[in-house]
Amino acid sequence: MKKIVLFTIAAISSVFAFAKSNEELLKSAEEQTAFYGRDFKANYSIVQEKPGQGKSNTEAIMYRRDDESKWVILVQGPEKEKGKGYLQFDNTIWFFDPVDRRFTFTSAKDKFQGSNANNSDFTPQHYYRDYKIEAVEKVMLGKFDCTLFTLKAKTDNVDYPMLKIWVTDDGLVRKKEDYSLSGQLLRTTAVPSYQKVMEKGKEINVPSKMLITDNLRGKKIGDKVKYERTQVTVTNVSFAPQAATVYTKQYLEMMSAK
Repeated sequence: MKKIVLFTIAAISSVFAFAKSNEELLKSAEEQTAFYGRDFKANYSIVQEKPGQGKSNTEAIMYRRDDESKWVILVQGPEKEKGKGYLQFDNTIWFFDPVDRRFTFTSAKDKFQGSNANNSDFTPQHYYRDYKIEAVEKVMLGKFDCTLFTLKAKTDNVDYPMLKIWVTDDGLVRKKEDYSLSGQLLRTTAVPSYQKVMEKGKEINVPSKMLITDNLRGKKIGDKVKYERTQVTVTNVSFAPQAATVYTKQYLEMMSAK
C-alpha cells in the first residue's frame, strides 16, 4: 500500500513538474520577443509577393522602447511611400501620411503597408500573458527539436483567438500558425534564422528573417494554389539608447520632411 501511495505521489509530482516546465518554456518564448531595459533599432526589408502580380518591396526603420510600450516605424522606400510612419504610445497606434500631414488611428491587427504582416508582428508577442495552454507535444520541425504548443486566448484583445507555436528548448519560436475560433488556419509564420547581437556582454536573439504566408489569400496557378507571402528581413540591429523625442508625433513630422 505504501509503495502505491509513493508511486502516486511521484506521478502527480512529475505531472506538475512537466506542466511547470511547459509554462516556463512558453514564458521564455514570450520574453525573447521583447527587449526590456533597452531601446531597439533596426532596418526592416518587407518583400510582398502576390501570385501572378510579382513582388513589391518596402524599406523601413523601426525604433522600440518596450518598457514603455512605445514604437515607431519610418517608411524609407519606395519613393512614393517615403515619409509615411507609424507610432504607438498610450496603447494607441497612429498612422502619419506626409501628403496631407495628418495622423489617423490604426490598429495592431491592421496590415502593414498592404503586406501580410500585421502591425503587431513587429512588437512583443504575449503568448504567456494572453493565452492558456490547450495541448503540448514534442515534435520535429525540420532539423529542430520543438515543443508544439496549442494556445487559446484568455482575452478578446488579441489578433487571433487560437495559435500553434513551435518552440525550441532555448525559447525561440521557429513557426507560428494563427487560427480563427472555428479552427480555420489563417496565417503561417516561419522564423528560419535568428541573429545573436551582443549587448553589454549578453547575447540577445533577434530574428534575421520571417516568412509570413496568408492562408486565405491565394491564386491557382497551373494545378497548384499559391498563397500571398511576405518576407521580413531584419538588419543593422542596435540597442543604443534613443532620445525620448523619437517616440513622438513631432519626430514623425520632422523625419517625413527630410
